[in-house]
Amino acid sequence: MQKKRSVSAEDLLSNPEVKKITGNINQEIIERRGYIPPVCKAFTKPLTALKENNNFNFKIHSEAAKHLPKIIDNKAQDIEGIDYPDESRKREYSTKRIIGVVFSGGPAPGGHNVIAGIYDAAKKANPESIIYGFLMGPDGIIESEAVELTDNIINAYRNLGGFSMIKTGRTKIDTQEKMALSKETCSKLDLDALVIVGGDDSNTNAAFLAQDMFDDGIQVIGVPKTIDGDVQVRDADGNVLCAISFGFHSAARAFAGSISNLCTDCSSDVKYWHICKVMGRVASHLALEVALQTHANLTLIGEDLADYIDESRLEKARKENRIDYIAYGMTLRHLSRVICDCIVQRAAAGKNYGVIVLPEGVLEFINEIQTFIIKLNTIIAEYNEIHDTDFHTEFPFLENKLEYLRRLARLCEEENKMSCWNRRDDDLFSDIPDFFKEGLLMERDSHGNFPFSQVETDKVLMEIVQDYLNILKEKGVYKIGIDRDYFVKTLKKDGVDPDSFGPVIFRNYDDGSALLLVKEKITSTKILKSSMTKGGVITEKEDIPASVKKIYNKSVPDFKTQSHFYGYDGRGTDPTRFDCNYTYNLGLTVFSLIAGGVTGYMAAIMNLDQNFADWKPIGIPIAPLMHLEERKGRLALVMEKSVVDINSAAFKVVKALRDKWLAAEPGADQYRNPGPIRFTGKSEEDRPITLVLNAIP
Repeated sequence: MQKKRSVSAEDLLSNPEVKKITGNINQEIIERRGYIPPVCKAFTKPLTALKENNNFNFKIHSEAAKHLPKIIDNKAQDIEGIDYPDESRKREYSTKRIIGVVFSGGPAPGGHNVIAGIYDAAKKANPESIIYGFLMGPDGIIESEAVELTDNIINAYRNLGGFSMIKTGRTKIDTQEKMALSKETCSKLDLDALVIVGGDDSNTNAAFLAQDMFDDGIQVIGVPKTIDGDVQVRDADGNVLCAISFGFHSAARAFAGSISNLCTDCSSDVKYWHICKVMGRVASHLALEVALQTHANLTLIGEDLADYIDESRLEKARKENRIDYIAYGMTLRHLSRVICDCIVQRAAAGKNYGVIVLPEGVLEFINEIQTFIIKLNTIIAEYNEIHDTDFHTEFPFLENKLEYLRRLARLCEEENKMSCWNRRDDDLFSDIPDFFKEGLLMERDSHGNFPFSQVETDKVLMEIVQDYLNILKEKGVYKIGIDRDYFVKTLKKDGVDPDSFGPVIFRNYDDGSALLLVKEKITSTKILKSSMTKGGVITEKEDIPASVKKIYNKSVPDFKTQSHFYGYDGRGTDPTRFDCNYTYNLGLTVFSLIAGGVTGYMAAIMNLDQNFADWKPIGIPIAPLMHLEERKGRLALVMEKSVVDINSAAFKVVKALRDKWLAAEPGADQYRNPGPIRFTGKSEEDRPITLVLNAIP
């Protein structure tokens, strides 16, 4: 073989092939950037117009009417294409406009296409129109940090994930000072419209900005963004105006791809339970979609737990002529038992492994935990409101915080003062592991929400599960099933008669079961030997045959877990084709609403659960969607989050298939491999499975 000559690093780096394969741009990115999303029928026309739709009814909250009087009477707006517009309409539509766009909150795949849609529509209507991108989220508006978006900037990010083009932030424009600075920025840039791309809190912010900027003639339009999928809109009659927020499908597919790989892994080396926590603080939409995508062995849906009723407790209470309030809703202890039952059932089927999916906010649906969170939110908010230092600065360590809570409990008891923290709360709280106490007392986010993603939800649950599994192991309930053929082969190889030992060792040997379960009373080798001695298969002086001991050891489960969190990776994934098409059309919808002269609306696409040809752009009035909700210890007017409907077809299907996917029986597991997100080709699904199922009549 000819010896290769030494090549310097400089020569290597100047080689065109090396430059190509180590560059930032690969074929996938080239294809994504070149992809042109299809557009809704209305956008194929020369221009669009708005038509008020009075078929949708909203239940308006009195506080919303009080605080948002200038936009509370907004009606839904259909967006229609115009084939032959008159000259006045052409002039109005093609007016030069200056539009500002801002990302607010966490990233979601598809955001760049929203901006691309706005940009393309605005430039098509009038090439002199200007689109500004505010940098680093709402701080960019407050601090007047913006960049004019150009063809080169837009084209570099088409169909790509993240919010890297202009970055994002979580600041809220929620004070008079911030509002004044924001209006000053908009005035300085001579903005005609401001577009806020964000979740429920950001669209709430959009409503208040629309109200405050109404007299300044600045339109404000919101765009529904969140991977959690909790921005969904139905009117008072149940009509769906927005089926899902953008980014949900991409994140769910990213999570499902990784979790599916774990299903493959655990069924290969058969020794781990993978505990997969997915984003979803208030709603379990992601967990539900991941369950449908992967068929994980057990998926917890928070809304299902909240709706749980313990019928046995109710029956007992009825017999005792009393009311048992604890029977309504899931407790932490009962939830751990549900998980243990699934683990024990699979072990009995010879499968001491599996995959559990749980939403990050699952504990928020547990009675006692929810009570603690509400009370601690109030205590922290009240402390911060009346003291010069905030709660977490004043009490930096766990023991400091616990002492403050104990003081509140004493004051409540000794001085008979009204307090949301009493002696019973303090006693119950003391029973919680320290790491979880610390989690419940950690600093709240900028909206006053409890940061569930930072709490080791899986650790809390699995510690309780592990403790109970140990009890079940001691009772002889938690055992691994042994394949009958393997048992027979192993004993015969050792010269031992399986039919003599089988009935002594196994509780189901004589019924012909393919999987054999060691008797519950046999929980140690000492008891095993005693049972065999009493059964007459060995004498007291004889040792347990090696083959029998081998079989027994295989029946003793060793519960091992691996924990995984899926959140930030899904937020940063590239969008699915569904989200690429969805978000680009949302951008076009935004411009149509601006061109139509309205404000206080959220851009949306109806019929997302149908084929693309049936998609319809619409403007949804934000103000009628507002309601009162507890934030930072007090009621605030916000846009309501949408949670999983346990009466929906998607949930009913998952519930009906739970036993099948648990696969607690001999044979193959029922795992489904959704594959990676495929941008090209014909095999990629065109919408979330959740939407497909919910569209079935």
